[in-house]
Amino acid sequence: MNKHIAVIRGDGIGPEIVEQALAVLDKIAALYGHTFTYTSVDMGGCAIDKYGDPLPDHELEKCLASDSVLLGAVGGDKWNSFPGHLRPEKGLLRLRAGMGVYSNNRPAKIWRQLADASPLKASIVAQGIDFIIVRELIGGIYFGAHQTENGVATDVLQYSEAEIERIGRIGFETARKRRGKLCSVEKSNVLDSSRLWKTVMHRLAAEYPDVTLSDMLVDNCAMQIVKNPAQFDVIVTENMFGDILSDEASMITGSIGMIPSSSLGQSSCGLYEPIHGSAPDIAGKDIANPIGTILSAAMMLRYSFDLPKEADAIENAVSAVLDAGYRTADIMSQGMIQIGCKECGEQILRHLQ
Repeated sequence: MNKHIAVIRGDGIGPEIVEQALAVLDKIAALYGHTFTYTSVDMGGCAIDKYGDPLPDHELEKCLASDSVLLGAVGGDKWNSFPGHLRPEKGLLRLRAGMGVYSNNRPAKIWRQLADASPLKASIVAQGIDFIIVRELIGGIYFGAHQTENGVATDVLQYSEAEIERIGRIGFETARKRRGKLCSVEKSNVLDSSRLWKTVMHRLAAEYPDVTLSDMLVDNCAMQIVKNPAQFDVIVTENMFGDILSDEASMITGSIGMIPSSSLGQSSCGLYEPIHGSAPDIAGKDIANPIGTILSAAMMLRYSFDLPKEADAIENAVSAVLDAGYRTADIMSQGMIQIGCKECGEQILRHLQ
């Protein structure tokens, strides 16, 4: 198989963690007889420095011409004082919209080797943590009109029935492939957009009699994720709620550095990235955890390239490294062997079969 991957190293720890993920992809290519070619794309702070734009059109075109996109992380203190249209994160929003990826799937699964790293009580962790948050990605308040005038700031939250329906279907289809439970999260006791969300989700439920649909207000969901995460199978929600809840969910699994994500639309060309940020405070110190990025590459193989064996090989290698007691600083515990970003990647390469 020959695949062309657009690679966005980005800012902060982005280049370090992407380097390890590319090494894993190269090893997979050698083991299984594939060819992966890479095109570097500037996005985020590095693109602002180079072009004065967080994602110039010519860089976006590279992504659109690829089979999928692998992203490290963008942003940092250096650009925090820039105006909104020149913030690194604006490039990410433009990329998602340009690619038409409207569904962001973030798994929250605790690795058995990291059960002690969870901040939750052992009795809660023992019940199991294994759910997916399906987040609508290119609508809602992040993409609405933004205005500050005469000391008043306004951000518009807007959703159409069509936007809710297409992400709702992703939620139902995902639940159908798992344990058949879908929780729709909104704020229908306050927001008109959430009341429309709830109406559309219940209309869709008639088409999926094999999936059990439940409703939950977002504030309650935030509490339930830490009180009883075992109750969840698939959560589907709008953009901002999903952004917040998925970060919360990642932390109960032990470390945000372990969590991959996929963003997909109508085509198989997806955007794959770890859910953590650029962590500029540890950039260049060889202490970042590359596993979230490496597992994102595995998701790319599975969902965009239809290579489940290769994805399994990466996930099994990660599990073997954890079994051997190796830990980066963010998941370090007593009696384990602390390693840096580069050595973590090298250990995963050694365990790839």
